[in-house]
Amino acid sequence: MNPDLNHICQASKQSFDLTSAADQEYLYELVNLIIDYPLEDILKLGNDANAPLSFRMAAKIVDPKSYVATCKHTMNIGVVSAMWGEQNRLQKKSESNPNGEDLLNVKVAQLHWLFKGSGIEWKLYAVDDGCPHGSGAMAETIRKESEYADQIEVLFLENALPADRSPLQNLASADDSRKGGAILLGCDKALRDGMDAVIYTDADNSVHLSQIGLLLRPHLEDGYKVVLGNRKDPNAVLVKQENRWGIGIKALRHMQRMIGVSIFSRGIRDSQAAFKLYHKDILFEILKQPSVYDFSFDSDWIACVIAMEEEFAKVPFAFIDSFAESASIVQGPMTTWETLLKGLVKAVRARKIPHNEEMAKIVMEEIDSHHDLDLLINDLPEELVTAEDKDLGNPAVMSPKAMGKWIEKMKLKQ
Repeated sequence: MNPDLNHICQASKQSFDLTSAADQEYLYELVNLIIDYPLEDILKLGNDANAPLSFRMAAKIVDPKSYVATCKHTMNIGVVSAMWGEQNRLQKKSESNPNGEDLLNVKVAQLHWLFKGSGIEWKLYAVDDGCPHGSGAMAETIRKESEYADQIEVLFLENALPADRSPLQNLASADDSRKGGAILLGCDKALRDGMDAVIYTDADNSVHLSQIGLLLRPHLEDGYKVVLGNRKDPNAVLVKQENRWGIGIKALRHMQRMIGVSIFSRGIRDSQAAFKLYHKDILFEILKQPSVYDFSFDSDWIACVIAMEEEFAKVPFAFIDSFAESASIVQGPMTTWETLLKGLVKAVRARKIPHNEEMAKIVMEEIDSHHDLDLLINDLPEELVTAEDKDLGNPAVMSPKAMGKWIEKMKLKQ
């Protein structure tokens, strides 16, 4: 290992603040400092979980930056994100706005930096998902002042409804969307604009978009039309707020993996990661008849890919949770899990992929609301006490019938 590179690694910053413009600039400086070293050495240091966080992130950026710089392919990509409650993160950090990320300007700067001088053209679609705080109007003001204004489009879901064609014809209003409707609108507009592929990500700065090169490489070099970001890979960088779920989370995951056996048996452990690439051919099929419009849409899209018998690739990437302004805080974790479980049931049924229908029926019949999940989250059935993660989803460990009886018992206790 080059001693100079090792020294740079050890001397780099241990932390990274999404709200800090100085930290964002430091990351570019660090990348420029190490980019001429052998990539193998950079990745070896960067994949060490004990390495400083800023260096680990820099390694995840050097790799795709180096790829794009030598890539001979030409294509047009759309980058889509949904906005709801982003009025604070859209603005810069200040004393009165401590969670400001200047997210729109940061995203376009990352995209410009990555693709400058390449044959890859990009456009960013920011979609207001019926935000009651005016995220879309604020984003449009920022767009007009941006030097990249022509490469940004702000869309409003409420302006697209009611719709007389797919993918939004079954969505009554923006109030009935929870992210999924906005992402569908953004993807539909990207396809109509002639984009070859669409990458969707969250509105916040949790994913440095220079990592898009990680998604493009298996697509352009190996022909994959679907590339899924994976935060559960040992070589991923994941900084996430500690979940305060109770021990019953194992029971919810057991149910989820039984219902979604076609998904989870394929090694997809991070189905909700907001960093995925879909080629236009796949998106056309997905958008014909989406089964959900909430944030469980990931499951529907992946289920469609499986139904099409389309191969996919998975890539590790760096993700820093932008927790303070997260919509999940507003809605609550069990509301999130109710949506995920029931959305998964709708997806596997609609796409007609193999699934555990007995477990699906129990979820739809026994879980009336997130309050029922609140009754389960702090307890655990005996069958799952010693179960390891690899055992979850295996009906031989705990059958749907046994799970149903446990749910009934927990509901009766209250």
